[in-house]
Amino acid sequence: MPAPPLPRAGARWGLLLDVDGTLLDFSHDPQLVVATSKLTGLLHGLHAALGGAMALVSGRALDDIDRIFGRTHWAAAGLHGMELRYANGSFRRGHISAASRARMREKAGELATRFAGVELEDKRHAVALHCRADPDQLAALRVAAEALLPQLTDYELQPGRQVLEFRPAGMDKGEAVRRLLGQPPFLGCTPVYLGDDLTDEHAFEQINRAHGISVRVGSREPTLAHFTLPGPASAQTWLQRVLEAMSQGDPPDVGLPREIPPSQS
Repeated sequence: MPAPPLPRAGARWGLLLDVDGTLLDFSHDPQLVVATSKLTGLLHGLHAALGGAMALVSGRALDDIDRIFGRTHWAAAGLHGMELRYANGSFRRGHISAASRARMREKAGELATRFAGVELEDKRHAVALHCRADPDQLAALRVAAEALLPQLTDYELQPGRQVLEFRPAGMDKGEAVRRLLGQPPFLGCTPVYLGDDLTDEHAFEQINRAHGISVRVGSREPTLAHFTLPGPASAQTWLQRVLEAMSQGDPPDVGLPREIPPSQS
């Protein structure tokens, strides 16, 4: 697949950006991840240049997204869209009963205890089980997690890169993108989505339906994306060029730097 294009003079883009694996490299401890001042400054610049038509779309909770990027006022979707903050500051959250949440967290905790090397990330309304320390556990963990689903009627299992997540049923990044695109300042924009994982495929599908620009970051196959960038460093470089193009007019056709995709093992 080719690298994504850059905006031409007068283009109105709406940027929707995944976080982990797209803007930032993965960490064995998700709570240690923080954005550099350079990246945060770049995103502030894009937000201003796009008239606010920029959003972060993540499996993380909104509070965690704000921790990473410094309590911004950007539009954002957290927990795959269960938490949604629009560009005007209004907020929407799906509802799952306290009993259902407690049951899901209990069962996820039992799995984390049962499988050595699996790390539990508690997101309150969702739980991720990370296997980055021991990827060989993933297949058996998935079988055990799927066996629990009949007991967790309000939840679905979302596979990802060396991770499984119990997420609220009916919530995915595609639905989050659809809702964001239906509100100002995204109305009438060409939507552009960058993502790296299986969770982003729902968003790619939605972007393609809207005749937008879907960009896979990394080398994962198969994908619905139409364009690709090698990894987070190249994604940041491309976003910098987007900002320059919007500020200075049509850019020269300069190739992006090569980047070694992250290991899948």
